[in-house]
Amino acid sequence: MAQTKTATVPATKRAPRTLAGTIPQTNDTARAQVVAHYEAALRLMQDGKYDKAHAAFDKMLAAGAGELSDRVRMYSTACAQQMTKGKNAFSNCEEQYDYAISLLNDGQYEDAREHFNLILKENDKADYAFYGLAVLASMTGDSHHCLEHLTEAIRQNPRNRIQARADSDFQDMADDPRFTELLYPEA
Repeated sequence: MAQTKTATVPATKRAPRTLAGTIPQTNDTARAQVVAHYEAALRLMQDGKYDKAHAAFDKMLAAGAGELSDRVRMYSTACAQQMTKGKNAFSNCEEQYDYAISLLNDGQYEDAREHFNLILKENDKADYAFYGLAVLASMTGDSHHCLEHLTEAIRQNPRNRIQARADSDFQDMADDPRFTELLYPEA
């Protein structure tokens, strides 16, 4: 019996198939570059540098982000929202003070401190901002700064002494003799 030889033909690599169809073959170096840009933009976003991250994501979209387009678009939108989130417009210092107090009550101490300091930068005679900083210092356990700010608030407006006597936010300072002396100098 004669045997027939079958030629072995090397199989060509086919593109993987999914339910949606065939996945297109891509240039691995181009994809690696897109992924590297994507990761760099994500790092910027995680570091809170939303303006730079937004620019990087938009640049990726303009250049063609490939399969990452939907994610890049989503992160670009999130960066844009974060950039506008921190910008508040106040018609006067009292509105900004009210906002700072709401931040303080929500436990956002650093943001509240920033707003109190912005008020003082605009008006160094704003006794209520010194009072707010004193409350903040009391709530965070910083007795030295609490006394310093409260002293200035009372110096600028003696009614702050009476208000501080009844303010429960200073309860942690009640045992400090310097605090008692500041609030009750006549005793």
